Amino acid sequence: MHKDFFSLPSMLYADMKGRIFEHDFYRMSGFYGKNPQPLDESCLVTLPEFSKLFFLPDCSPVGLNPETGQWETVFTAPFDHGEEKCFAVAAFMEPGWVRVHLPAAVYTAKKYTLPMWAYTAVGCNSRGYVASAFRVEYNHRWDPKNFDDKKLIKAIKRYRKNISDGALTSHLGTCAVNNHCFAAKNLFLERWEMPVPVSSKCNAGCLGCISLQPEKGCKASHQRISFRPDPSEIIAMALHHIGHAEDPIISFGQGCEGEPLTEYKLIGECISGIRKETSSGTINLNTNGSNPEHVKFLIDSGLDSIRISMSSARPDFYNAYHRPITFSFSDVKASIKTATDAGIYTMLNYLVFPGVTDCEEEFSALSSLIEDTGLNFIHLKNLCIDPDLYLTSMPEGSSSSYGINMFAGFIKEKFPDLELGYFNKALIKP
Repeated sequence: MHKDFFSLPSMLYADMKGRIFEHDFYRMSGFYGKNPQPLDESCLVTLPEFSKLFFLPDCSPVGLNPETGQWETVFTAPFDHGEEKCFAVAAFMEPGWVRVHLPAAVYTAKKYTLPMWAYTAVGCNSRGYVASAFRVEYNHRWDPKNFDDKKLIKAIKRYRKNISDGALTSHLGTCAVNNHCFAAKNLFLERWEMPVPVSSKCNAGCLGCISLQPEKGCKASHQRISFRPDPSEIIAMALHHIGHAEDPIISFGQGCEGEPLTEYKLIGECISGIRKETSSGTINLNTNGSNPEHVKFLIDSGLDSIRISMSSARPDFYNAYHRPITFSFSDVKASIKTATDAGIYTMLNYLVFPGVTDCEEEFSALSSLIEDTGLNFIHLKNLCIDPDLYLTSMPEGSSSSYGINMFAGFIKEKFPDLELGYFNKALIKP
């Protein structure tokens, strides 16, 4: 019997209706990739208020037997009417939190793809629900408490009556109300970062694309824009936002579109139009960085910052997830270097996944990328995807994992001038 194991949080399990229970024997477990790993108090946090709980149908939970210290798949558990089939439970963390462990679950029986969320190991103890995660950044501007839908509906009506009522405004209204996009809500609440989706096309087939999924996959969580916005509408909306919002950011490239660089001429026209009227505000681009020449064109047009998405700094892992069609990993790296050489604020939207990101091979590859390009900021973002889909699609790695929290610490220790965080930021201009 291992007394230390009995002090761990209890394993959670669910019935087919999604009701969640605390197991009175098995303890909480977590996975790095496909492998169970011991949990440590240092990575267990009380589940943040605006996090969500999920149950995973047809996926049996894996619990730690506190008497033997062995991980065991739990097929049945006690319910009101006796022992019945049970299912694993996972958490989705609120913004600013990075998961350390995946949920301990067996996926072999499921015949579907889980929706695109970042599934996190969760359990229960005397503090309530606890998850395996750490906070990399807190920013009150992205605190869910600041996004009250009661204020939003009135703000949308007011905005469409007094400011803009074009096709893009209508699209973003849907994003704000139906998809609960915080950036879209900001537009109508006239504050902080506003989104500007422009492209219905993409030059990659990312495995976890949130705006386009194959018929046999899960439902896309965002509705991809289906039209080419009018530049005059974009410019008018951006100028109003810059003139009325606190610390305004005009952000091209959103979850509800394809790849914005496929519309680089439209973006360049809009940036030039904005900059003819004002030098205020931050104009940012979120992109896959697929074409360094197009990136240079937008910088010359007046772009202030860029955030380039990357799931791995290893080309084989990058290709397996992003599945580029018209570009290569070397083009992405060249785009990062183009941006840093031009002196604009350059960020990496780093999509992290426990058991794949947090290993020696990835740390070495990322270190080389940082050294070669001079990045300013790395966003540690949880990769939202079915864990089973992702892991079965990735190449085999040869080095063991040591935890995303330790991985982040190693980055900060090696590159003390590099910023780590979670959110976009308005730039301070002279």
